Amino acid sequence: MNIKMKMKKFKKLSFSDKSITISGYVGVILFVLAIIIPLIYIVVASFMDPNTLNNQGITFDFSKWSIEGYTRVFKDDMLLRGFLNSVFYSTAYAVISVGATLLAAYPLSRPDFVGKKIITTLYIITMFFGGGLMPTYLLVDNLKLLNTVWAILLPGAINVWNIILARTYFQSLPKELREASAIDGASDITHFFKIMIPVCKPIIAVLLLYQFVAQWNSYFDAMIYLDDTKLQPLQLVIRSILIQNTPRPGMIADVQSAAAMAKMAQLLKYSTIVVSSLPLLVMYPFFQKYFDKGIMAGSVKG
Repeated sequence: MNIKMKMKKFKKLSFSDKSITISGYVGVILFVLAIIIPLIYIVVASFMDPNTLNNQGITFDFSKWSIEGYTRVFKDDMLLRGFLNSVFYSTAYAVISVGATLLAAYPLSRPDFVGKKIITTLYIITMFFGGGLMPTYLLVDNLKLLNTVWAILLPGAINVWNIILARTYFQSLPKELREASAIDGASDITHFFKIMIPVCKPIIAVLLLYQFVAQWNSYFDAMIYLDDTKLQPLQLVIRSILIQNTPRPGMIADVQSAAAMAKMAQLLKYSTIVVSSLPLLVMYPFFQKYFDKGIMAGSVKG
């Protein structure tokens, strides 16, 4: 029924409106295909023999599929530890970052907060200018955070863009909420935790997802600050597995051994991509209902 109604509305449109509508649909379809096709290719390639993949391309003939790559990945004892480390880092980082973001954004959203323009300007300056890698490393070293989980959780916890997004969301809420809570005798702290936080579930979910994904995909900070292999996240563990199975010039004299190692390296390349991306693909559907609402509500006011 809805399709018939949409078709009737479409027929009533002018030629230019029809052209724009069709162009929009074509653009969306091409965009979706640009995402889906590489994803299908990687998943299928992770099950295929590298020789078959190189000679024939991907195939859906299950007789030519193999789980050898996944078997090799999950045989590594460090993989489970790296996975648990990544879950911990990403979850703790998201909670710390979003908590600090909300505490910083709420005062900036209040019209009676003195000095908010100066503070906002200082925040924005940090988006364009930073200390650089060496000063940051020296700071982390002087704070005795090297080779600890805090070196991963604290340095990048404050994100100015997220503060601006949360502040804009706070500003879009009705001012009558504060007036009503003030009549009931609620302080600013009570109003923030008991009224604002429950109302702001969409933006909180969006920020949690942003920060979780950012930390999950991050490996550079861990590579710089962590020496203990027991503290390394999944990304570094997978990188180590891939490097160990990649032949280098002059490393192996036996041609057959070098070819076998190159074959395994290519197989691991696709299987590790799937393993590291799977948790994020599982998460997104649960956050979808909050994602659109949080983004749109946070973009109403500037």
